[in-house]
Amino acid sequence: MPSPLPPSLWSDTAQRVAAVVALLLVAGIGFGAGYLVFGDSGSDESTATVGGGSRGSGFPETATRNTTRVGGADAIADAAAVALATYPSAGGVGAAAAVTIAPANNWQQALAATPLVADPIGTPILLSNQGQVPQPTSDAVAALGPKGLDEAGGTQAYVVGGVAAPDDLEQSPVAGTDPADIADAIDGEREKITGEKDPDHILVVSSTDAAMAMPAAAWAARSGDPILFADGDTVPQGTANVIDRHPDTPVYVLGPESVISDEALKELGDATRVGSEDPVDNAITFARFTDGDFGWNINDPGHGFAIANISRPLDAPAAAPLTATGGSPGPLLLTDEAASVPPALESFLSDTQPGFEDDPTRAVFNHVWIIGNTDAMSIAFQAQVDQLTKLAPVSNQTTPPDVTVPEDATTTGSTTTTTEETTTIPDLGAGAGSTSTSTDQSELPTPDK
Repeated sequence: MPSPLPPSLWSDTAQRVAAVVALLLVAGIGFGAGYLVFGDSGSDESTATVGGGSRGSGFPETATRNTTRVGGADAIADAAAVALATYPSAGGVGAAAAVTIAPANNWQQALAATPLVADPIGTPILLSNQGQVPQPTSDAVAALGPKGLDEAGGTQAYVVGGVAAPDDLEQSPVAGTDPADIADAIDGEREKITGEKDPDHILVVSSTDAAMAMPAAAWAARSGDPILFADGDTVPQGTANVIDRHPDTPVYVLGPESVISDEALKELGDATRVGSEDPVDNAITFARFTDGDFGWNINDPGHGFAIANISRPLDAPAAAPLTATGGSPGPLLLTDEAASVPPALESFLSDTQPGFEDDPTRAVFNHVWIIGNTDAMSIAFQAQVDQLTKLAPVSNQTTPPDVTVPEDATTTGSTTTTTEETTTIPDLGAGAGSTSTSTDQSELPTPDK
């Protein structure tokens, strides 16, 4: 059967009809998560909906062609909505065997728990308080109906840091107040369930600078690699325990020397640093980074992304299940602005924008999750992201057959140069926002030992 044209090539009437249909579909996710499942409690507490905003709101706050908003007023609502979006168990499929319930007031402990999101454990992250389970979390647990992990003695909920959890769940506490101790315990649970003594890699982040640490959540959810902590020159005992337990596992440090010093790197063994001084740039650097089988290596089109605001650090673990292997694996990007896309992020999205030459149905696509309500990122922000992410036509310029290239011409990458003129010849896999599609490996981020 012929493949349909992408929405960007539909007629105006077709786009309007599709918009209404898509709104109903996306609103149905949010409505099912926030009303039919959660019920109408009559309270003013935010419900967990994919789309966010008031019940009467629609495009583009809910979704655009290439973006979907998880529009919680806080990370508690975002985590519940993401859990229901990634494990839509209402149809009797895709149920999570267990959930992880982490502190809603401690981003470090929640971040340390994100390796439990990765396969084969596969738990969504929910957030709770010390004394009472928030309504969105309680209702999400009821909707998910975790059956229990056989490998963990039927555990239905990992409860991190002593927070409140529904009483009717078989619980496995992950005790501790120091995030490094939580991370140590999480690594032990990983080994018990997977049966693998050593993880593939270890990722160390700042225990005090949330904006620099946030991108680690998405990677841990994809890979299952432990997230450990350090601060300046200080390496906590819990971190040292994990490093000592896996002496042959490569260690990576996320962030610049200003948050984790070179002295700390020495204590971490033969660690490799990746990162930049600015939080937005730091997330992009990590998204582009590759070293063997570690790193996202996002330097071309065709990927999923999530964007969170650095003012809401708990949105990072809340959004982590979106990047696990069951969905659209991709890095967490950051913004320090709510009104518009910051220049560094705009440049990255433009550089990885998908394009097509002849047949758009054979193209690759990008999709972006916007995490948080319009206080976190405005509708204008979302519209800009959609524009930077849309599938766009690119020209297929080739040297005309009747043109003879002089013998003294030199060719570098995708540009043929003579002393008189330059002809740009883009390759077929180009991103629409890029003037050249060939990847110069010398320009990619390189490990800094």
